[in-house]
Amino acid sequence: MRFSEFMQEWLYGENGYYTKRITIGKEGDFYTAVSSSMFFGGSIANRLISVIDEGFLSKDCVVVEVGAHKGYLLADMVQFIYTLRPELLKTLRFMIIEPQEENAKMQIEYFKTSFGDVVKLEHKKSLEEVSEKEAFVVANEIFDAFSCEVIKDDRMLYMDGYEPYFDKQSEDIKKIVDKYGFRRGEIGLGYGDFAKSLYEAFKIYEFVTFDYGDKEQRGDFSLRIYHKHHTYPFFSLTDFVKDEEEKPKNITLEELYKKSDITYDVNFTYLIDEFVNSGATLVWYKTQLAALVEFGIDKLLEILVKNTDENTYKSELNRVKVLINPTFMGERFKCCVFRK
Repeated sequence: MRFSEFMQEWLYGENGYYTKRITIGKEGDFYTAVSSSMFFGGSIANRLISVIDEGFLSKDCVVVEVGAHKGYLLADMVQFIYTLRPELLKTLRFMIIEPQEENAKMQIEYFKTSFGDVVKLEHKKSLEEVSEKEAFVVANEIFDAFSCEVIKDDRMLYMDGYEPYFDKQSEDIKKIVDKYGFRRGEIGLGYGDFAKSLYEAFKIYEFVTFDYGDKEQRGDFSLRIYHKHHTYPFFSLTDFVKDEEEKPKNITLEELYKKSDITYDVNFTYLIDEFVNSGATLVWYKTQLAALVEFGIDKLLEILVKNTDENTYKSELNRVKVLINPTFMGERFKCCVFRK
């Protein structure tokens, strides 16, 4: 079995990790920018408002999130739109692309609890079901959850049950390896298909996405598993690591299968090329720190300090620091903005 098939089954197969009501944050397996601070969504909402003011999108566009989990990010955006430009809530529409029924139920429940009948939430199972004139589309940490192949020189990774082994590269992967000069690491699959679906779903769009990774090749494996806020390098759970001192104690790959998140660093050079090949234009690529400053997160904090007490402000500032501090998420995570 190709590793990509193994990973797809792990995350999205029967009883796969993302088919269940997973918890993100302190009680879950990992944190995201969304679970760190509502100002992440607030900054993106501020970006949306600026794009409308610029005239690229109209006040009647649809605001879409892909990979929304419980819907916290889109809900935070709605809350900040209400604070910054409340009249837009009368004209904007809000949609989540969600193939998993359990997640869709959570999102509906959360929006109903948060906004009652004031904000209507639309759902589509895939971008292929969408045909809209214009949209502002946002996704946080979705591409690292696309299945990948793992490359080592002229070989690629396969799985025999829970035992990995390297063997001959398939022709489709060899073409990518030869084009980009990959020698060791992960190649995400499906980026081009996603980009084409996005291009066909909307006549005009701005797509904002955040993920961890770099434009440059790491030259090493980043494949890893998150379980209860512990990080396990994938190969440390296999016989590829011989030193028992480097192996996690009292846990196996089989025990983590479908019960934890498996992920890797996104190669942004490859991702950007796939979007450009679909017909999209790259507006810019920046670190999360630079992007959130561009989106006006500092201006939003200025509003907060004028309208709340000192303790509340300090508490939220500490949360924002996780988003922008270079030693936390600020440099590790990157942002791309694409337009059609």
